[in-house]
Amino acid sequence: MSAELAIIVTVVVVALVFDYTNGFHDAANAIATSVSTRALTPRVALAMAAVMNFVGAFLGQKVATTVSEVISPPSDAHGLVIVLAGLLGAIAWNMVTWYFGLPSSSSHALIGGLVGSAVAAGTVVKWDTVVDKVLIPMIFSPLFAFAAGGLVMLAIMWIFRRANPGRANRRFRAAQTVSAAAMALGHGLQDAQKTMGVIFLALLTGGYASAGDDLPLWVIFSAAAAISLGTWSGGWRIMRTLGRRIIDLDPARGFAAESVAASVLYTTAYVYEAPISTTHTITSAVMGVGATKRLSAVRWGVARSILTAWVLTFPAAGLVAAGSYVVLYAVLGI
Repeated sequence: MSAELAIIVTVVVVALVFDYTNGFHDAANAIATSVSTRALTPRVALAMAAVMNFVGAFLGQKVATTVSEVISPPSDAHGLVIVLAGLLGAIAWNMVTWYFGLPSSSSHALIGGLVGSAVAAGTVVKWDTVVDKVLIPMIFSPLFAFAAGGLVMLAIMWIFRRANPGRANRRFRAAQTVSAAAMALGHGLQDAQKTMGVIFLALLTGGYASAGDDLPLWVIFSAAAAISLGTWSGGWRIMRTLGRRIIDLDPARGFAAESVAASVLYTTAYVYEAPISTTHTITSAVMGVGATKRLSAVRWGVARSILTAWVLTFPAAGLVAAGSYVVLYAVLGI
């Protein structure tokens, strides 16, 4: 096996490890609200989320294409080292935020890692793609989810203002099975594609694929399987933060948050081809529906900690990736 092929294999394996960490890191995105309202038991919710993640990964390739175009590494072993360093930076930040139970963005960790390693290596970063497809959606998707979550919840409160509370809660618990499944499907659609994009970038860099090619089936299947296995392994620390620490959700608010978040994920994937954060989206929607109860119902101290993790994700993952590149370059001499 040539050195270049060995690095490609390593990049693919590390990308799938990232995909797995993405699954258990972001498992809470799809099911925390349903579990916290007791609409679903944790194991049933995890199984459903894992299956829907797998299915969602097969529903599109536009986000994967965007991720593969963020940087333009040289088409040689050095370029593959740049991609590998970016993945290591993303994985490291995922593990840090998972340890502290903070729902940060695996998507922005990945993009930040790729950009950080590319900058350290002095290679091309397509800043127009980063700004248009990453930074602008990063700002506006949470704001929209927060506002839409609040408006949808206000509409639900008005429509069901004369409903029997107990009966309404039972119905919304049942509806949450659908909304949680939709959220998990959107998570697979968005996040599995990001790993596909990195693997395709490695194949492009190594000369095993050409720009404009469709994603190979083995890339789609392996990314889908990795994120599903990660989801099944759970993400209990972050689930507790999303489901209880931000606000105590009731079934109606859980349904509203999941429905809004899922809608944002589908729209950005199919219309804008933007790799947005499922974590930012569902967390903002949870805050939006919670604020309709009363502003003090949202634990803003926890929200500030989450916001800090959001702000730090891109540069922190980039710095770790840059450091990883320096070490890999020194050790491998490539």
